[in-house]
Amino acid sequence: MNSTRLSRAAVIAVAGALFLSSCAANEADTAGGGSESDSTLSGTLVGAGASSQAAGQQAWTAGFQELNPDTTVEYDPSGSGAGRDTFIAGGSSFAGSDAAFDLEEIEAGEFGSCVPDTGIIEIPAYISPIAVIFNLEGVDSLNMDPATIAGIFTGDITTWNDPAIAATNEGVELPDTPITAVHRADESGTTENFAEYLSATAPDVWDAEVSGDWPYGGEAANQTTGVVDTVTNGTGTIGYADASQAGDLGTVAVGVGDEFVEYSAEAAAAIVDASPFSEGRGENDLAIELDRTSTESGVYPIVLISYLIACEEYNEAEAAELTKAYLGYIISDEGQAVAEEAAGIAPISETLFERASAAVESIQ
Repeated sequence: MNSTRLSRAAVIAVAGALFLSSCAANEADTAGGGSESDSTLSGTLVGAGASSQAAGQQAWTAGFQELNPDTTVEYDPSGSGAGRDTFIAGGSSFAGSDAAFDLEEIEAGEFGSCVPDTGIIEIPAYISPIAVIFNLEGVDSLNMDPATIAGIFTGDITTWNDPAIAATNEGVELPDTPITAVHRADESGTTENFAEYLSATAPDVWDAEVSGDWPYGGEAANQTTGVVDTVTNGTGTIGYADASQAGDLGTVAVGVGDEFVEYSAEAAAAIVDASPFSEGRGENDLAIELDRTSTESGVYPIVLISYLIACEEYNEAEAAELTKAYLGYIISDEGQAVAEEAAGIAPISETLFERASAAVESIQ
């Protein structure tokens, strides 16, 4: 067991449980001792938000509740916008969101579960590529540069054999099938991340303001599952979704510098590690300013960083205790590993873990 795993196991001890019950006795003692039955945590923790986190949250909930059998975690994957609204209203103790709160929202300080005028923490615990997915008979993968992707989703490119698509896919037989571009109907952090990428890399084509609301035409579908279902059940359809939901659909390798990069956890992690934290935020607000225009080899720039958002100080002690324990489990080696297996996320780096651990420890 290496030093990285030991430091993260200590975080799980906050949850009152052993990091790995199968470890040898000497390892278990080092990790904080105890066993699943030693947990004294009890109660129900309520969260809501990003549907992109659904598979990860299911894995985290199962793992956490196994270690803490007297707890219940309820996560409603209602979408990032709905989750942030629920957290603001005090209907949940934590939120999942594919976009961090704006500084203006944070300065307003209106978060129902938090002690007034205290800060919030935002932890980028779910890092995943956003896949550009499509359903075109006989085609499994296509190369597209940013301007072509933007042109498809603004409605400027309308057929699959358009010269812009053909130019980067020599030898691929492209039909004259009409393109149906599918987007999120609900306010979505996935939409905001996708729009941010297109605005940064193809500003001459994508000229709309970046937000979680879709600015152009096309076919609308609710939440991640709705977009995937619509693309799957259509002909000549294309959409965007958390890569964990791509399934057997065709996917786009995006142009980065002189190469085309397929999505992967490794490529997503590479772009995150190369990007700075956002300026002007509190010490425990770990919002990241992604460098979407990077031309470094092997980076995948259409990345979704989904945040776990919580109070630094809660109105209720039980909410603070449960949130602190649950978030500590999520950022641990074990928590990141189960979500990697279940949802294909890119585990956070040791450097990011250290900052996230300090943020979790600040909860009271």
